[in-house]
Amino acid sequence: MADFELRHLRTMAAVAEEGTFGQAAVRLGYTQSSVSQQIAALEKAVGGPLFDRPGGPKPVRITPLGEVVLAHGRELLAKAAALTDAVGRFRAGHGRIDIGTFQSVSNLILPAVIRRLLDEHPGCDIRLSDVPPEDARIGELDLLFHDGPVGGDVERVELFDEPYLLVTGAGAVGGGPVRVKRLDGVPMVAWPPTHHQRWLERTLARAGAQPRIVFRTTGHETILSMVRAGIGWAVLPWLALHAHDAWSDEQLAIHALKPSPSRSLALYRPAGRTESPLAVRTREIAVGVARDLARRM
Repeated sequence: MADFELRHLRTMAAVAEEGTFGQAAVRLGYTQSSVSQQIAALEKAVGGPLFDRPGGPKPVRITPLGEVVLAHGRELLAKAAALTDAVGRFRAGHGRIDIGTFQSVSNLILPAVIRRLLDEHPGCDIRLSDVPPEDARIGELDLLFHDGPVGGDVERVELFDEPYLLVTGAGAVGGGPVRVKRLDGVPMVAWPPTHHQRWLERTLARAGAQPRIVFRTTGHETILSMVRAGIGWAVLPWLALHAHDAWSDEQLAIHALKPSPSRSLALYRPAGRTESPLAVRTREIAVGVARDLARRM
């Protein structure tokens, strides 16, 4: 079948809906001869007549071949309209963005990012997904917040180095920083041995401390509850403590550690892939929010 143009299908649809070439020409802003030429070109492309033309003012009748062409033609026109809309949304920054994240980022950084993004682009489609820290990959994501290596060809923007802090019951330790070695053998409440927790325990061990883990549980709030109950101390990241407003809790005390364990949080994006305006703007907002948090740390 020879090539044809979308405008030929659009003209055919107008003729079928209006009933005459003349009325279709008025609707489309063409001359009647231009409508006839386009229908003729489409008939040549498909190899047969699309309309029976009785002549005079009588309406045309679509042929069986025309019914087939019109049905599929309307699908093509709908897809072309969707493509045009998607490209327009892409250029305007109102498309879809897929962001990978983990708990601390989801609770504290992303709400501020998404609020600003929706204020600027209320029609955008934001999709979040938790990425396994043990096997973080960029895949089809547009952006990925992570604190470790990421699989795939990626580029990264450093956001901040987040310190881990010691949490004890109020009055359990004097004021000021606590040396890590003091944690050796101390009862400790901790996460299960996830990627992050294993890294933290190795870091403490290198600094001369192997706390005695007396209870493991998921969730920063649950760990803080255990510390309040006197079950043990805990070492948690700044973001988690800030999200739970731990500094205002009279039952808890927060101490810096010496040396201070810290993890580097970065924002990753696929290398070599064209970024949408929405992804670029999200990255800019995220960097600004992270810098504000870093100053507060």
